[in-house]
Amino acid sequence: MTTRTPDFSAPSAAPRATDRPGDTSPFAFALLLRRAHWRAAAVMTEALRPLGIELRHFAVLMVLVDRGPTVQRDLAAATGSDKAGIMRVVDDLERMGLAVRRAVPGDRRVRAVEITPEGVELFDAAHVAAEPLAERLAGSLGPGESEQLTGLLTRCD
Repeated sequence: MTTRTPDFSAPSAAPRATDRPGDTSPFAFALLLRRAHWRAAAVMTEALRPLGIELRHFAVLMVLVDRGPTVQRDLAAATGSDKAGIMRVVDDLERMGLAVRRAVPGDRRVRAVEITPEGVELFDAAHVAAEPLAERLAGSLGPGESEQLTGLLTRCD
């Protein structure tokens, strides 16, 4: 049995990706978003570290503040986590006294996660700590560009 090596060469008359000055491909766009994510995550991690929580914890607290009590399945979807990951985060938040699980009326198997008053206090403290760092993160943007970028990224959801 012979195996064929795929032929990735393009006909010489067709334009090639390597003929472009710079890379304007979808891969370049995705890598720019990834680099921006790393920078933003590093800034937010720096702000949250003194408070004793991680970005994954804060993401769940943010959803709970926004939506109120939320079932774990919906928390996973809102934060881009999986079922096991969200369970670990909620376990952590419960251990820290920042959230509690409560039974959902009418379904004994489902639990809603609810932020505690201590969780709200920490959430507010995180915003105070993050403000100067967020300003540094958006420092190279011009007037209105931060809001414009937020609007564009929100449409991607």
